[in-house]
Amino acid sequence: QRHMLKIVKSLLALSSDSKNKSGKYINLFRHGDRSPVKGYPTDPHQESDWPQGFGSCPRQHFTFWASFSGVGTEGFLNESYDRHEIYVRSTDYDRTLMSAEANLAGLYPPAGQQVFTTDLKWQPIPVHTVPLIEERLLSYPLGDCPRFKQLMNETEHTEEFINVTTTYKDIIELVRNKTGLNQTTVESVWTVYDTLFCESRHNMTAPDWVTPDVMEKLRLLKNFSFQTMFGVHEQQEKSRLQGGILLGEIVKNLSKMAVPDPKRRLKMMMLSAHDTTVAALQSSLNVFNGRQPPYASCQIFELYRDDNGSVSVSLAYRNDSGVEAFPLQLPGCSLDCPLEDFVRITKLSISEDRDKECRLPSEGRDKEVIISLAVSGCLLLFLIVILLGVICWQKEPIGSRGYHQVTNQEVGGES
Repeated sequence: QRHMLKIVKSLLALSSDSKNKSGKYINLFRHGDRSPVKGYPTDPHQESDWPQGFGSCPRQHFTFWASFSGVGTEGFLNESYDRHEIYVRSTDYDRTLMSAEANLAGLYPPAGQQVFTTDLKWQPIPVHTVPLIEERLLSYPLGDCPRFKQLMNETEHTEEFINVTTTYKDIIELVRNKTGLNQTTVESVWTVYDTLFCESRHNMTAPDWVTPDVMEKLRLLKNFSFQTMFGVHEQQEKSRLQGGILLGEIVKNLSKMAVPDPKRRLKMMMLSAHDTTVAALQSSLNVFNGRQPPYASCQIFELYRDDNGSVSVSLAYRNDSGVEAFPLQLPGCSLDCPLEDFVRITKLSISEDRDKECRLPSEGRDKEVIISLAVSGCLLLFLIVILLGVICWQKEPIGSRGYHQVTNQEVGGES
C-alpha cells in the first residue's frame, strides 16, 4: 500500500545519479488492487459479494504517495500543491479515478493556507478525464480499427498461436466446462484467471477445480494473451494502430518540455490507466517483457537537461512493490537517450494518419473502383442522352421541321 510513494523516491533516486540534471517526468501507472471486472456463470462469488461491485478499487492507493510531504526538499515538486507543476489525467473508470485521487491525497496533504478544515488532511485536486466513448489515449486495445482486427485474425493463424492453443487445449476445455462459459479461447480465458486472482487476493474460497497447477497454466495463458494483443505478429504495425497513439502524445509533450520557457512550469504528468495501457505503450517502445503489468506498475519517462544544454530521455519501470524502479533501455539508443534520437527511433511506432492506416488494404482499392465506375457511368449516360437526341431528331415528320406552301393540286382543287 505504499507503491506510488516508492515510485517518487525511485524517480528522485534516478535523478540523483547526476547532480547536474534538471528533470521533468511523465508517469503512466496502472490502478491499484481492485475487485474482478466481471464474474463467470458458475462463480460462487458474484457482484453482490463485493462492497463496491465489480471493477472497484477499494483501498490500495490511499497511502501510495502518503508520508512523502518532504518531496519538495529534494528540489523536485513543491511541498504544497501547485496546479502549474502537475497535471493528472485518468480514464473514466471508478478504479482509475479513485487511484489518481488517492495518489494526490497522499502526495499533497494540505498545509498552511491549503487547510480548509483542521480535522481533514485532504484537499481537492483536479483529475482530468473524458467520457469512455471519447477515450482514445489511455484505454487499449481500441476497437475502432478494421486493420487491427485483421491483424488479430492473422495472429490467430500464426504458428506460435496455434502451438500455444494446442499445448493448452485441455486447460481451455476445463475452463469451458467448469465456468459455464459458452466459448473460451486463449484471449478470453485470461479473464477467468483475473477473476480467480482477485478473489484469492481477498481471501475468497476458490472452487475445487482451481488447483495451483490450473492457476499457473491460466497465468501463462493470460500473459500470452497480452503478447498477442500488441505483438507476436506485426508488432510495429499494431503499435502504430494502438499504443503508438499514446506514445505520440508523450513524445509531443516531452518535446515541449524540452524547450526552455519560464512560463511553462509543468514538472510532472501523471496518467492513471490500466494494465493494457502500460503493455500497449511498452510494446510501442519495444520494451514490453511479455507479462501482465501488475497493480500500480508504472512506466516512467524522465526528461532532463545537463548543464551543457543537452536534453535526454531516460526510461524506468517499476513492476514490484518491493523494489525500486529500474532503468529500461530503448532499443537502438543509450540509457540516457538524446531527445533527437528518442524522437527518431519512436517515430517508427507513431502513425501520422491512423484513420488511413486503419482502413483495410482492399478498402482503398474498392474506393478507386467505385470512383472509376461512377465516372464511367456518368460518361455513358451522357453519350446515351446525345444518341437518343439524334435519333429523335431524325424521326421527326418533314413538315414539322419547317414551313412549305401547299398547292391546290395537292389537295385536289379544281383546275
